[in-house]
Amino acid sequence: MLERPSHHFTSHRIPKPTPQTPNSPSISVRQGLARVRGSPPATTRAAAAGTAAMAVVGEDDAAWERAIAVATKNTSAPKTLTLDGAVKSSTGRLPSPALLERFAASLEELSVAGARLSSLAGMPRLPTLRRLSLPDNRLSGAAALAAVAEACGATLRHLDLGNNRFAAVEELEPLAKLVVEALDLYQCPVSKVKGYREKVFALIPSLKYLDGVDAEGNERLETDDEEDVEWEDEEEGEEGEDGEGEEGDGEEGDEEDGEDGEGGDDGEEEEEGDEEAEDEEDEADDDELDADEEDKENIESKTAGSSLTNKRKRDNDDGSSGDK
Repeated sequence: MLERPSHHFTSHRIPKPTPQTPNSPSISVRQGLARVRGSPPATTRAAAAGTAAMAVVGEDDAAWERAIAVATKNTSAPKTLTLDGAVKSSTGRLPSPALLERFAASLEELSVAGARLSSLAGMPRLPTLRRLSLPDNRLSGAAALAAVAEACGATLRHLDLGNNRFAAVEELEPLAKLVVEALDLYQCPVSKVKGYREKVFALIPSLKYLDGVDAEGNERLETDDEEDVEWEDEEEGEEGEDGEGEEGDGEEGDEEDGEDGEGGDDGEEEEEGDEEAEDEEDEADDDELDADEEDKENIESKTAGSSLTNKRKRDNDDGSSGDK
């Protein structure tokens, strides 16, 4: 009996694809195709982005430098530098420190309003700065105020941060150790926090005015610095007025002296004129006397002549009568 061959069915398993490592040929091929198609690798893209950022920073600094040159064209050591709206920063930063540090020895007031600033990182050191105005920007966070404290915290007295994005009282912590006397946070979200004024005055012991009002609700009329400046200006003005008055008095005295001197000259001239008039009168009198004497002499001569003529006539008449 024939035996049927037994059919053995074997299952053929499909092998799973092995994971490809970065060094696998297929990856290399893909990268090569990507290069051929024009997609740069990540390192190239990063380098390009860095180059573009540097170009933007360079453009910003060029714009800042032009604005600073215009604002300081009349002086090389300004006390006040105002750059409000002069530059709309593309990077959200202040100009490079070197552009402002050259004024560090003299600058007392700096105003950069409406410049789209979102960071104060790299703020230059300004050891004489007393007033810093940065309103109408996009600043927020404690880091921005920490940069302020580090750059000019020892001398800063007035800080204007109105219409920025500070939202919590805790963000103001870097100002706690400074001696800021006036702080402006109007139109900032933090100004709407419950107990905002009490918390800020408690946080900054040196603070006298917040948003132009003291802790008791009295409006600020003038800061101490402004009063000192006005007092100095008044003193200088008074000194100038006194000096001008003295000079004026001297000039008036000189004029009076001149007038007196001129009056004296006039008197001398009048005296000389009187003497000349008297001399002329004397000469006229002498002339009149001379004329009178001449007239007398003429009259006498005429009289004598007429008498001689008459005598001669009488003699002739007597002679003629004797001959007869």
